[in-house]
Amino acid sequence: MIGTLINVATIVLGSIFGILIGTRLSTQLRETVVSGLGLFTLAYGIMSFLETANPLVPLGGLLIGALLGEWWQVEEHLAKLGEILNQLVNRGRPQQGTSSKFVEGFVTASLVFVIGPIAILGAIQDGVTGNYEMLTIKAILDGFASIAFASSLGIGVGFSALSILIYQGGISLMSGLFSQFFSPAMITEMTAVGGLVLISVSLSSLLKVKKIRTGSFLPGLLVTPLIMLILERFFGG
Repeated sequence: MIGTLINVATIVLGSIFGILIGTRLSTQLRETVVSGLGLFTLAYGIMSFLETANPLVPLGGLLIGALLGEWWQVEEHLAKLGEILNQLVNRGRPQQGTSSKFVEGFVTASLVFVIGPIAILGAIQDGVTGNYEMLTIKAILDGFASIAFASSLGIGVGFSALSILIYQGGISLMSGLFSQFFSPAMITEMTAVGGLVLISVSLSSLLKVKKIRTGSFLPGLLVTPLIMLILERFFGG
């Protein structure tokens, strides 16, 4: 959990700093920085996906996960959570134009910060061995990213730290109990699906190439290890 708490702190501090200096950053500079993050996220997602040993496994996990995500309305629930937090933060203040921006900041930052191989592997490493070096590296990257996000998307970015606390913290706490059930192949294919989701985040929210309901893909991170478990148990991997 130590690594997750460090990650939470860097996101909150980075967001505060980003909001404070936001007015001093030109729109062009902010757009360029976010585009740079988008390009890096796209490349990182591709690299993560290329680690797969069987492309059909992350494909199946992503598609089944998308069906579940639409059934469970994951995207709508993320947006609703952002709306609730926005109302709590801006209670008694004018709401025109702030709601959608808050939700965009919360959802975009949450998806970027919680999805990826470092979040998954780092949280598992932290929970099983107590070594949070990988999460510390992620915390530094997220801290700098939150400055750029918060300067353009506002305070919603800071509240994405809640997603980090729940997601990474939950993995860290549970991995000690269930780590024996996760084979290296399961983690590899789960990381590959995370890479695909990162590509979706990059194209949809950062580079704005095409609007994608990225949140609906999140259940794929749970489905993919189950697919690998079935393959390993009944088909020898």
